[in-house]
Amino acid sequence: MNDKRTPDSSSRLTPEREAELLAATVGAPERLDRSIHLEPYDPVWPQRYAHMAEAIRRVLGDRVRRLEHVGSTSVPGLSAKPVIDMVLTVEDSSDEGSYVQPLEQIGYGLRIREPGWHEHRLLRPSALAGNLHVFSEGCTEVDQMLLFRDWLRSHPEDRVLYETTKQSLAKRVWKYTQEYADAKGEVVRRILQSARRGSPRI
Repeated sequence: MNDKRTPDSSSRLTPEREAELLAATVGAPERLDRSIHLEPYDPVWPQRYAHMAEAIRRVLGDRVRRLEHVGSTSVPGLSAKPVIDMVLTVEDSSDEGSYVQPLEQIGYGLRIREPGWHEHRLLRPSALAGNLHVFSEGCTEVDQMLLFRDWLRSHPEDRVLYETTKQSLAKRVWKYTQEYADAKGEVVRRILQSARRGSPRI
């Protein structure tokens, strides 16, 4: 989402940003070195989320404070990378011992650790294409993710704006997937401003 890490959409990857990405990566970095593949919205995506969420709830039980489908695959009608983004809140995301090992038992691996940014952690499942973003309960970034999702679901003019921006950026060659995500920062910021005002973008 829009945060201090996100450059303007016209920016390219700087050495400083690349160093930041590599420092946050757990294990070997995953290079992309190609354009981004977007697919038309697929009604199967919510079903995949439901399947993944069920497994997460099963192993974590009441440690799950909130679990939501977010990102472009959660917005009907929006094209997206066929990767299911989820956001999980736990009591304390910095306490990796309370949730990482149980998730590893169902095929998730810790890939990103960002203590300086809301104590964010990102885990990826081995069986399906997905990202599990983990934050502490009450984190404001989760509210931003859900606001953005809900606004796009109910405001087709901004959904089209976001989709058009993504399609244009997806044609470029990116060194890392996160570089593409960063490039969407400006349009995300503008749409969130509209959502906070509760009125369409002017």
